[in-house]
Amino acid sequence: SASVYKPPAAAEPKTPAELAAQAAKKYFLPDSFVRSVMKAESGFQPNAVSPRGAIGLMQLMPDTARELGVDPRDPHQNAEGGARYLRELLARYESDPNQVQLALAAYNAGPAAVDRYHGVPPFRETREYILRVLKNWDQTPDNSPNK
Repeated sequence: SASVYKPPAAAEPKTPAELAAQAAKKYFLPDSFVRSVMKAESGFQPNAVSPRGAIGLMQLMPDTARELGVDPRDPHQNAEGGARYLRELLARYESDPNQVQLALAAYNAGPAAVDRYHGVPPFRETREYILRVLKNWDQTPDNSPNK
């Protein structure tokens, strides 16, 4: 009896870290940066839901997920949507010397809050979030988000 060839299961990334790496590569971001955001957002829990309704690994709000055209409940799409949103936010603030902090602040508190305060909003949660991401992120020179 001829056995039907099945491609190896390893071809499809499964772990949150693998999903982060794949999404990072797609949007030209260092995977340690996307992984650090994912860790700060959900602790790598694909089923995480915040009290405010943010969903999944990258804690996408339903409206944001809709704008990005992804299903936030699908871990693969969630990781890709989060990485794309980070890339868009980094582009939005690329002329600012505090580009990375502003992009992270906008990811956490929304771009409107960053605009309103002309910088990182004075929210304790947002400031602690930025510090947490930066602390987790291995910022060796080749890991700059603009490489």
